[in-house]
Amino acid sequence: MPEKAELYTWDSIPKENLTPLLDRRVISGDRMMIAQVLLKKDSVVPMHHHENEQITHVLSGTLRFLLGENQDEEVIVRSGEVLVIPSNLPHSATALEDTVDIDVFCPPRSDWLDGSDDYIRQG
Repeated sequence: MPEKAELYTWDSIPKENLTPLLDRRVISGDRMMIAQVLLKKDSVVPMHHHENEQITHVLSGTLRFLLGENQDEEVIVRSGEVLVIPSNLPHSATALEDTVDIDVFCPPRSDWLDGSDDYIRQG
């Protein structure tokens, strides 16, 4: 028998302040996770990688991603664009302007859920 559906609004989820320039809100199910990420201009998410597949949809603003072990591939993601990041691909991001994006992860990011994501909190 299916579990009960749950309805959320982003405004009902408290913002988690990670750095002076970066906040997020997270909603997680058993096998997927979605996050609203709010980045001020010049916010940096340092290079990292994770087993989780990631889909980033920029709702407003612009992000510059550097991809690969040597950070030698640059991808600019603008409002209305979506970047799919495969499992374990090293990546970093810089907000070129105030940006709101939606990140979807499969499976959920356990480090985001338990607060052990030091790489982003020090960014």
